[in-house]
Amino acid sequence: MRVVVALGGGALAARAWADDPADFGFAPRHEAMDPGSLASHFSEVEGLRIHALRSLDAAPADAPALVLVHGSGLSGQYMIPTARELTDDFRLYIPDIPGYGDSGDPGRVLNVPEMADWLDAWMDAVDLPRASFLGNSFGCQVIADLAARYPARVDRAILQGPTTPPDERSGFWQFIRWRQNNAYNPDWLGDVTADDYEKAGLWRLFRSFMYQITDRIEDKAPRVEAPVLVIRGEHDPIAHQAFCDLLVTLFPNGELHIIPEVAHTLVVTAPDEVARATRDFILEAPA
Repeated sequence: MRVVVALGGGALAARAWADDPADFGFAPRHEAMDPGSLASHFSEVEGLRIHALRSLDAAPADAPALVLVHGSGLSGQYMIPTARELTDDFRLYIPDIPGYGDSGDPGRVLNVPEMADWLDAWMDAVDLPRASFLGNSFGCQVIADLAARYPARVDRAILQGPTTPPDERSGFWQFIRWRQNNAYNPDWLGDVTADDYEKAGLWRLFRSFMYQITDRIEDKAPRVEAPVLVIRGEHDPIAHQAFCDLLVTLFPNGELHIIPEVAHTLVVTAPDEVARATRDFILEAPA
């Protein structure tokens, strides 16, 4: 198991630790959520209209492909801050899983393997035979399932704040952890996620949550052939240290990268650091 602890750097120094996490110097919403070269694109997947944010022209034509996978109940839009930092280095895709965001409704709530099956079908639809993947929270479970069952699809995987620790797979614990993490997020993120939750609807949110806490990522980890980087925020209450340590030992080619002074939603709150770790893990990999 290889463990890397990121050192301060400019972005973390500017967001120095404070007694109140709300004192972090987050950018306002209009700056943080500026899509830059990312643009909406729709494709047809098994008769369903699927939305994705894409940036294919900012990077060199031979740049590797990177797919970002969003968390439970959400769309890919909240991942824009990190995605924007990666558009010069990767051909970038941020799809909305069916039933979420601006993608069509499949007529049921997809479980984790069905979400991975859909990702496989979507890759055919957009002519993407293989890619690296970056997931946040529940998105990590979908990527792990895809990598375990469709190994040819996944080059490398970055799991930022993977869910859910076996000792906290209950509504009680997840509500507590969600509330604890919320204190580390910018105020405007609540408006972004509220829009996505409204699109998903209460029943889909509930069923998705149940799939999240019953899916056993640790059972799939030993079958993942691709190199995996687990990224954890030092103060992440949702993906606790013992769970991340366990996953890294279970993935045959696992590494752990810890970012100091931050919590769970790092694709929003620490985009520079997540992008840097992603870039190093993919672009500096041995040929």
